[in-house]
Amino acid sequence: MGEATSGLGVTKPAITKHLRVLEEAGLVTRVIDGRTHRLMLDARALDETSEWIGLLRSRWERVFDAVDEFLKESKDSG
Repeated sequence: MGEATSGLGVTKPAITKHLRVLEEAGLVTRVIDGRTHRLMLDARALDETSEWIGLLRSRWERVFDAVDEFLKESKDSG
């Protein structure tokens, strides 16, 4: 973990804890080869989250568009 974590300003135990959480969530897989741990991101695990964020983004864009239109109309009439 030394090379991957140097210069991050985070303790190794904190990084280990966070990586364990990511592993439990299925976002990261670990292959152990002796003392070397190879971590791989499984971006597919983020697909559902990405879709949810896209849905929310779409909804908020519609709200902001409506507010923008309201403000423009208020400015023009006042």
